[in-house]
Amino acid sequence: MVRVAPSILSADFSCLLEEVKRMERSGADWLHLDIMDGHFVPNITMGPLVVGALKGRVDLFFDVHLMVMNPQLFLTDFYRAGAGMLTVHAEACTHLHRVVQEIKKLGCKAGVALNPATPLNCLDYILEELDLVLIMSVNPGFGGQEFIPGVLPKINALAEEKAKRGLSLEIEVDGGINENTAVQVLNAGADILVAGSALFGAPDPSKLINAFKMFPVRRKRV
Repeated sequence: MVRVAPSILSADFSCLLEEVKRMERSGADWLHLDIMDGHFVPNITMGPLVVGALKGRVDLFFDVHLMVMNPQLFLTDFYRAGAGMLTVHAEACTHLHRVVQEIKKLGCKAGVALNPATPLNCLDYILEELDLVLIMSVNPGFGGQEFIPGVLPKINALAEEKAKRGLSLEIEVDGGINENTAVQVLNAGADILVAGSALFGAPDPSKLINAFKMFPVRRKRV
């Protein structure tokens, strides 16, 4: 079943809690929290205090995406703030397997994100350890960017490898997701759609969320 994770990067932060509750009422499954440090990406967003302020206020799974250098330094703080999933970037980790192990030791689900130009084979020896792989369909750092269609073969290849190995990990796609691009990534093998401006900018986000979940998925090679 398709799940939808609104990205609060596109929310109105002057009324963040109400924005998040609006997504919850609209049928969102997860809440995607983009954490940026101004080093790994050229923008700065929020820290664990903001995540913790939302904890217990909404009944959504907290999907924390760490777009930061040295993510191992922040794992405990974000876990305590309410993260159910901690996703780190392969490009930001010198010792990726060790970071994944540290996430697991906290009792949290572990994900790894890949930028558009990062090859899938960097995860060859760690896929069995992961709960989620996040395929970035834009270059991280800013909301509202256009979808990069060149990532579709990567999504497809990951879905095929997942099936070949009999893995239960989930495939999440983030960047430029709207009613047109969602169909493409779902057909390529995605399980979870992260959408920011398309949802928070919609007069009635429930219609778009329902559309995402009702798309007829026709898996095929791309």
